[in-house]
Amino acid sequence: MAATRARATPKPTPKSKARLPGAARWRRRKDARPGEILDAAVACFAERGFAATRLDDVAARAGITKGTLYLYFSGKEELFKAVVRHWITANIARAETAVAGATATTPELLAQLVANWLEIFTTTPAGVLPKLIIAEAGNFPELARFYYDEVVTRGTRLIGGLLRRGIERGEFDVALDLDHAVFCIISPVLMNALWRHSLAPYAPRVIDGERLARTHLALLLDGLRRKGASR
Repeated sequence: MAATRARATPKPTPKSKARLPGAARWRRRKDARPGEILDAAVACFAERGFAATRLDDVAARAGITKGTLYLYFSGKEELFKAVVRHWITANIARAETAVAGATATTPELLAQLVANWLEIFTTTPAGVLPKLIIAEAGNFPELARFYYDEVVTRGTRLIGGLLRRGIERGEFDVALDLDHAVFCIISPVLMNALWRHSLAPYAPRVIDGERLARTHLALLLDGLRRKGASR
């Protein structure tokens, strides 16, 4: 009887790490999760107010568990602060950088600043935050102080610096009351934000943010300019 020829057993090949279907998508979702939580939070705050919003509401809207939310934010107050930093403080920081290295005239810079802020408060979730602070400041003084330090103080310092620049360059009137002028400049931006999230749904006319910016700047710059200064 002929000997049976042994069949060679193939050598095992090194095992590569198994990749679960959609692993790359999972990593992207994990990286994007803080942003998704912030989007969900600001939507909940806009609908319910800060006091009435629960972390369960935010987690459900973001499509995650409450435990997962706690991996990124320690509580509702920290979540609100993160929302403010994401939508407002970051924009102030960008404006500070742009102004620091700018060569344009001060009226041009001021016009750009107001137009940009009107756009941000009109087209992004940032618009609801001033209303939330005004409504909740009495009940949550820590958040009010945080907002004052992060947004009001930093924003008015930026505008005040621009006004001083204009005075030093002979573009603005030396008699300008800087302390109050900064609030005159930002007031229409805040008014537009408050209007959109309070009375706008009931008003027969819509406030056009772009036209508001143009009208405000025309009046503002005419009053700021030093008599005889170039336009």
